[in-house]
Amino acid sequence: MSTYQEPQVSGEEIDAAFSDAYRKLWNEDEQRRIDADIERNRKAGGEFQLPASAAGREIRVEQLSHDFVFGAHIFNFDQLGSDERNARYRELYGTLFNSATVAFYWKTLEPEEGHPRFQAGYRDTAEFWNHCPEPNRQPHWRRPAVDPVVEFCRSKGIRLHGHTLVWGNNTWQIPDWLINRIPFDYLKKADLERNPANHTLPGNATAHAFEGMSVREMEEALPEYTTLINTLMAKRIIEIAMRYGDKVDSWDVVNESSADFGQGLMVPGSKLCKSAYGPMPGDYAYRGFKFAESVLPPQAKLNINDYNLCDAYAEQVNDLRARGCRIDIMGAQMHLFNPQTCLDIAEGRSLVQSPDKVRETMKRIGRAGLPIHLSEITITSPGSGRHGQIVQAGIARNLYRLWFSLEPMMGITWWNVVDGCGAPGEPAASGLFTREMEPKLSYFALEKLILHEWRTRLVRTADAESRVAFRGFRGRYRLAWTGADGREESMICHLK
Repeated sequence: MSTYQEPQVSGEEIDAAFSDAYRKLWNEDEQRRIDADIERNRKAGGEFQLPASAAGREIRVEQLSHDFVFGAHIFNFDQLGSDERNARYRELYGTLFNSATVAFYWKTLEPEEGHPRFQAGYRDTAEFWNHCPEPNRQPHWRRPAVDPVVEFCRSKGIRLHGHTLVWGNNTWQIPDWLINRIPFDYLKKADLERNPANHTLPGNATAHAFEGMSVREMEEALPEYTTLINTLMAKRIIEIAMRYGDKVDSWDVVNESSADFGQGLMVPGSKLCKSAYGPMPGDYAYRGFKFAESVLPPQAKLNINDYNLCDAYAEQVNDLRARGCRIDIMGAQMHLFNPQTCLDIAEGRSLVQSPDKVRETMKRIGRAGLPIHLSEITITSPGSGRHGQIVQAGIARNLYRLWFSLEPMMGITWWNVVDGCGAPGEPAASGLFTREMEPKLSYFALEKLILHEWRTRLVRTADAESRVAFRGFRGRYRLAWTGADGREESMICHLK
């Protein structure tokens, strides 16, 4: 439970933050519908057989954990500048968050070919970051070494989600040393768009180097690179699976590929894909899933992830599954990066993420028939002051309630937990905590929902045969009672 003192917010402050038009969208009928859907979709009933000592006794029913995923990325592990801040950050995982998204971005995981950053070096320690004057200028900012993060999460029983195995983005995923293996004449053309600030190529810069060429012409122009990128993608998946396959619960196997699919760029049987990002392995989404399925354990969940929640996304998933790919979960991103967007929502001037729009989007991608993970969400505080915090908290509460109520939803993962810790271009005030790790009103809004309103605590009486029945949120429970001899007894069970 929270160790923080929640500040009081007056009705007048809330009235000033949200317009009548916003309240009309989230009216009492809408709230009753959400409550009914939560009751129907997130709860279950069960009957449990207890030991004979429980017969006729009062049973205290306490929920220990949720089956539903309430996650956040853990990209700032030990990077927040002081031991106190780092400790507060760690405490969130296993309390508010039962799942952590771990960074497996290729560019920063393997900045030097053949030398992945699995183990921590000095530059991954809290001591390094505590004395680093400009942490966000470091190339491994938001990209901690993997082993310490995995060990920490496993020690606390936190679900682990790996992000991401296959992605074409040159800025965040494809290593510079691999891009530099593209023949010089083509790199020179792409180099015209090189980012002078960090000397990397923008996300789709290499794509422009091959404009006007067919896939077959590109394969003929890049025979060595074609073999290389296919080989290295497979090697990367195998290497990661060998080290973490029995430790990580789910994976974003393929990230942000539906645009390539929708444009017909992933051609079955081809060796190279003329992706919007630049050269990628041929039919890379299909190959990525087949490689992952072949080397990851069967209990690991294989996810596809995208921000482009259009018809093409569900069509791509259906196509991949029809061709024999195992896909367990669809990831859906939702980023309200622009502070003005959140102000417009609160004023009722924007229908972005209104109840109708949310249900329409989830129905559209839900046609694939898979569970949905809201894998990356951002709700920006429009300003760091009190008014901005109230807007962020109010929007977050309504959206979390709505998302939690929807039948196909299996989890929600907040992206940047701490202000000022996003990627370049992401808003500085989209966290649940300030940069000094002080809780914002949005933290308290989610803490009330996840740890209080959505936790089942009941008292029931066992029958003469020591059976007890109850209805509650799906998850793990402790059933406790006092026997006739005065001894305290308990049993752990799972309500599915």
